Amino acid sequence: MPTRTAVSEADYLDGLNPEQRDAVLTTEGPLLVLAGAGTGKTRVLTTRLAHIIRSRLAYPSQILSVTFTNKAAREMRERVAKLMGEQVEGMPWLGTFHSIAAKILRIHAELVGLKSSFTILDTDDQIRLLKQVIQAAGIDDKRWTARYMASLIDGWKNKGLTPDKLTANDGFAFAEGKGVQIYTTYQNRLKVLNAADFGDLLLHNITIFQKHPDVLAKYHNKFRYLLVDEYQDTNVAQYLWLRLLAQNTGGTGAHNVCCVGDDDQSIYGWRGAEVDNILRFDQDFPGAKVIRLERNYRSTEHILGAASGLIAANKDRLGKTLWTEDMGGNKVAVTGVWDGPAEARIISGDIENWKSKGRSYNDVAILVRASRQMRNFEERFIQLGLPYRVIGGPRFFERLEIRDAHAYLRVLRSDTDDLAFERIVNTPKRGIGATSVRKLQEAARAMNVSIEAATRTIVRTDEVRGKARSALRAFLLDIDRWRKEAEDAKHTEMAERILDQSGYTQMWRDNKDAKSQGRLDNLKELINAMGEFDTLDAYMEHVSLVMDVETGPQEDEISLMTLHSAKGLEFPLVFLPGWEEGTFPSQRSLDESGMAGLEEERRLAYVGITRAREMAKIYFAANRQLYGSWQSSLPSRFIDELPIQHVDVESEANQYNPSLITSRLQESFGRSFTAAQDSGRTSPGWQRYKNNKDNNFGRAPKDIEGHAVRRPAKGKTSNYAVGERVFHNKFGYGAVKAADGTKLTVEFEKAGEKMVLDGFVQRASEV
Repeated sequence: MPTRTAVSEADYLDGLNPEQRDAVLTTEGPLLVLAGAGTGKTRVLTTRLAHIIRSRLAYPSQILSVTFTNKAAREMRERVAKLMGEQVEGMPWLGTFHSIAAKILRIHAELVGLKSSFTILDTDDQIRLLKQVIQAAGIDDKRWTARYMASLIDGWKNKGLTPDKLTANDGFAFAEGKGVQIYTTYQNRLKVLNAADFGDLLLHNITIFQKHPDVLAKYHNKFRYLLVDEYQDTNVAQYLWLRLLAQNTGGTGAHNVCCVGDDDQSIYGWRGAEVDNILRFDQDFPGAKVIRLERNYRSTEHILGAASGLIAANKDRLGKTLWTEDMGGNKVAVTGVWDGPAEARIISGDIENWKSKGRSYNDVAILVRASRQMRNFEERFIQLGLPYRVIGGPRFFERLEIRDAHAYLRVLRSDTDDLAFERIVNTPKRGIGATSVRKLQEAARAMNVSIEAATRTIVRTDEVRGKARSALRAFLLDIDRWRKEAEDAKHTEMAERILDQSGYTQMWRDNKDAKSQGRLDNLKELINAMGEFDTLDAYMEHVSLVMDVETGPQEDEISLMTLHSAKGLEFPLVFLPGWEEGTFPSQRSLDESGMAGLEEERRLAYVGITRAREMAKIYFAANRQLYGSWQSSLPSRFIDELPIQHVDVESEANQYNPSLITSRLQESFGRSFTAAQDSGRTSPGWQRYKNNKDNNFGRAPKDIEGHAVRRPAKGKTSNYAVGERVFHNKFGYGAVKAADGTKLTVEFEKAGEKMVLDGFVQRASEV
């Protein structure tokens, strides 16, 4: 036990504000540090570590410091060393939840039936093992996939659930009630193989601590201080693990646990994070002290005011208000645009203007709710020669699902495209393995023909037999049918048909990986992209030109990413496009999680705004393209929640209806309607509408199917009466339930209740 000695006001405390200093010097008892965005959270954590060590309150080996990423752990170690003025040795318990849990498990592996040399399986090994277990149980592994079972098991382990703790209802999530059986068998097989998967690391720790109190007591005596970063992102298993270790920290009854986090930035509920963990901290640790870090060192007054006003609408939060000494600055700009291409055009123009003033592209970030929103920006940047990087994933046309879809389209166009044929011949799985593909390649070389031509010959011989031959025959029949149908069908319709009939879309629906829904959304955006061209050949030529553009890394680039990828980052200029109902907040989140989903979406909006240091710009479009059809859209409810005193509202097109914005913003919004008349609208969607021969400029055009639509008239009531039967291109037939100005609430026969603009419906009798 180190000797406690008084430490004078150390130089490492210089520059801390009062709340930060309090968080560093409060070393005894449970402490929750609510660290708002840009309030110096990392500095507080590292300074607290340095203070504990320099004050000789504990040896480095007696401090458990938990982070969420290895990068964060390395940064913390480096910062502590810098504060100490020396290399800090002997900090073996600074790392991620899983790295620390793995270390503990290797020491006590025999208590859960493993040896200390156990192997940690990666995802591929886990899925292979599960496939064996599923097949051995006589379950159809095409319908009930190993990947889906892996996602279920991961979710159960994140909740701290071993097989014996599952309910019968849990088991019905897989193979009509066999989920518990498969989970049990899988865990037994892992022990036989002396292996653990990623979720086992924490789960086995919890089991050991709960069943062997002597082992838990050992760690109680070992760790005098516990520090946890990003506490709002912990899942149930991480929470249980920490609670067990923090029960009696130091062996003296003192809970010297410090958790740092921000309930307003809890945005990972979709992967198991529980915001309730941070909300109930004072209940879990009675007598806990809560320190709020509210002074922001990143953003200006208006940015913080807008973000704080927005997040105040959430009910499940502990509450804090960010403030700054950087008063004034630019208000958050909210701009209504005509459509997606117009949004990309305007933002690109703003970026070029930023660069012309001597600023850097590195200063700029575009943060989208879903990756499918990136395509318009990527194409615009390539067209203008603006350098950009996609953070957290590949560029749109380089994504796996887009390349696969393009391969299908290339085979549709050509029977000699060997690379495309090879890519899709067993995607999705058709039972055509690598051996069969190799035989096709050898036959093509021997006959000096394309692989497709060789395949048409070889399926009539015995070189390829059984299931592979049947699958190849069926695949060739599909290709022949698609080529015939493509002679008369629209290219967008053919793309949808091929993706559906090939089983490719279903493959991603069945894949329960967290990225699968995003891939499906990207395939929808692909259809939208194709709809901007008259023919498949024109579209594929466009793709070839886009892919041929030099995309090597540059020193100065615009950052393009999803809002989830942006957490922890900051930029002088931040663009936030696509703030429309259904996109942001995400309709899927609302449908799946209700009010909890809405509050997480609002936290995500808060994270987006607080990434900005100097300027934040929000955009919403009046029209979005969906499956080749143009649909009206409503501004996000989050725009209504922005405090008017911190916002400037503009409109790219004077046709946008101001009644869609809350009355608090209408006056500001209305002033800028006429500004767009001279702005030279050039977006493809706008030109398509403007040039419609049946439409005068400034009036609503016909939609993509040729149906006349009416633009909402300002200040007028709807022409539709309650109870009247109407038709909408997307939602079909329905009856008007209520009318609020030009907004209608319609009960659609198939789509349920929706709010739509009356300009985008017709009387059923007129259809």
